Amino acid sequence: ASALGRPPPPRAAVRCRASGACFSAHLADGTYADARGACGRRGGSLAWVSGEPELRLLLALLADAAAGPAPLLFWVGLKRNVSACTDAGHPLRGFSWEGAGDEAAPQEVPAALGRWAKEPVRSCLAVRCAGLHLAAAAAPDGDGPGGGWME
Repeated sequence: ASALGRPPPPRAAVRCRASGACFSAHLADGTYADARGACGRRGGSLAWVSGEPELRLLLALLADAAAGPAPLLFWVGLKRNVSACTDAGHPLRGFSWEGAGDEAAPQEVPAALGRWAKEPVRSCLAVRCAGLHLAAAAAPDGDGPGGGWME
């Protein structure tokens, strides 16, 4: 799986779990569709996160990939379709993970993964995509980089 952010880097960063699943970050300026296409051309898909260990791995990867202190938005496979409405009562606010090939992306996630850097627009009328916003400041719990999901 990969995440696409900006600005362009000299290299891509990669982190793998003991299970063999890997995340890579490719920094470039582009839309959600651009990011999804770039990941597909590399034989992967936009990242999706099913638990706290994966989120921590992804945050560490993105912190390493981000060359400067400026906040960055990294596209991941988080999308809300036209028929889905914003739902403030759920961690992903009505968004869900796009699947990766034969694998089914998790539709439910632990509440700990529901930290939003900025709440999404309340809507049911348009497809919306979200990414992982990486802030320069540390997370409120002091454990790793700050940030959260952002539409």
